Amino acid sequence: MTPALFALAIAPGIAVILFVYFKDKYEKEPFSLLLKCFLLGTLTIIPPLFIETIFQGFGPGYAFSNSNIFVYAFFVVGLSEEASKFLLLRIYPYRSKHFNEPFDGIVYSVVISMGFATAENIFYVLEGGAGVGLLRMFTAVPGHAAFAMLMGYYVGLSKFRQHNFGFLFMGLLAATTAHGFYDFFLFVEDMPGLQVLSIVCLVLIIILSFRAMRIQRNNSPFNPKNQANTNTNSGVI
Repeated sequence: MTPALFALAIAPGIAVILFVYFKDKYEKEPFSLLLKCFLLGTLTIIPPLFIETIFQGFGPGYAFSNSNIFVYAFFVVGLSEEASKFLLLRIYPYRSKHFNEPFDGIVYSVVISMGFATAENIFYVLEGGAGVGLLRMFTAVPGHAAFAMLMGYYVGLSKFRQHNFGFLFMGLLAATTAHGFYDFFLFVEDMPGLQVLSIVCLVLIIILSFRAMRIQRNNSPFNPKNQANTNTNSGVI
C-alpha cells in the first residue's frame, strides 16, 4: 500500500474522532486512554471476520433469497460487529474513572468504532484502491460513527443510572438495528432500487446520532447551566 492510499484509509476515522473530541466541550478525555481505545478497537474486527466468513453463504453473491440477506445483514454482520465493539466499550473504558459524564459514552464508543472502521478500511482500500476509499469516506465510515453514537448514548445513560442493564441492551440493539437496515438495503442485489434506501437510512441514522450527541452534551454535569439543576431530559431518542 502506498503512503497516499494508507492516508486515504485512515484519514476518515481520524477526522471523525477529532470531530467528536472537539464536541466534548466540558470535560475532555485523556489522549492516552483514547489512543488505547482506538488501537484496541482495531482488534474488534477479528471476531466478526471469522463469523462473517463462516456464514458468507447468507451474504450477497451467495444467498438464494432476500430472507437470507436479511439474516446476514442483521444477525451476522450487524450483530457481530456491533457486539464486538460493545464488549470492548463495556469492559474497558466504561470502567474507567475518566468515564465521568454521559457524553463520554459517545466519545469512547466512537473512538473504538473508528478503530474498527480504520482496520476495515485498510483491507478495502488494499483490495479496491482509491475509488473504494473515497466511497467509504462518505458512507461506511460515517455509518460506523453514527452506529457508535447511538450505542454510546445509551451506554452513557446506563453508566449514570445505576448501571441499568436496559440501557446497555438498548445501546447494542440500536446500533445493531441501524447497522442491519443500512446493510440490508445495500446487500439486496435483485432489487437495485432498494440500494438507494441505504443512503436514506444512513442520513436518518446520522440525524438521530447528532441528536443523541446534542442531548448528552447539553445534559453534561460539567455544563455550567446544569450545576444547580440535576434534572435532565435524557431518555429514548
